[in-house]
Amino acid sequence: MNIEVYFDLLCPWCYIGKRRLSTALKDRTDAHVVWRSFELDPGGGRTPGPTAAEVIARYQSDPARAAARVALIRRLGQAEGLELNLHLARPVNSFDAHRLVHLAADEGRGDAVLERLLHGYHTEGRDLADLDVLRTLAVEAGLAPGSVADLLQGDAFSAEVRADEDRATRTGIRGVPTLVIDGGPPMSAVQDPAALSALLSISPATSRW
Repeated sequence: MNIEVYFDLLCPWCYIGKRRLSTALKDRTDAHVVWRSFELDPGGGRTPGPTAAEVIARYQSDPARAAARVALIRRLGQAEGLELNLHLARPVNSFDAHRLVHLAADEGRGDAVLERLLHGYHTEGRDLADLDVLRTLAVEAGLAPGSVADLLQGDAFSAEVRADEDRATRTGIRGVPTLVIDGGPPMSAVQDPAALSALLSISPATSRW
């Protein structure tokens, strides 16, 4: 089974979805999981601005509804063992972080690097547009310092990120996290593990991660 997951590192639902997918796949030995880049805000700046909680509040006319939304995300994260600090996380341009995930996958460290970046952003409030931060997190997750430096000083894997985003457009994907199983129709990855397991039981599911 081939499982494609379209994601953005800045999306807390993607972190929740990753945990739930891991739970659904924990007893499987035959799934090939590919994480595909999808920038929620391709034109986002590189300088941190308002926090994720403040951004949510901007799109809610009622402060109580905004607070409830933040509380819901935090509660669902806690249920998956995640600490989602939306009052610390500040959305920035995620393009270089996506390039780093592609490098990590190419070097067999995809899951470790993806996990470190997600934790760094959503829990620690780290700036994923800061090249020094990206370098530190990637090395902590096991990538060679030289490989990371070469990536961040050039444009390696830029084409791969854009190819993922073009693929998402052709597939009709407009949000994340989104699953595509064996080339089937896109579906939300924010489903509970039991529902995900049911979807994955349609056909056998070795993860490259």
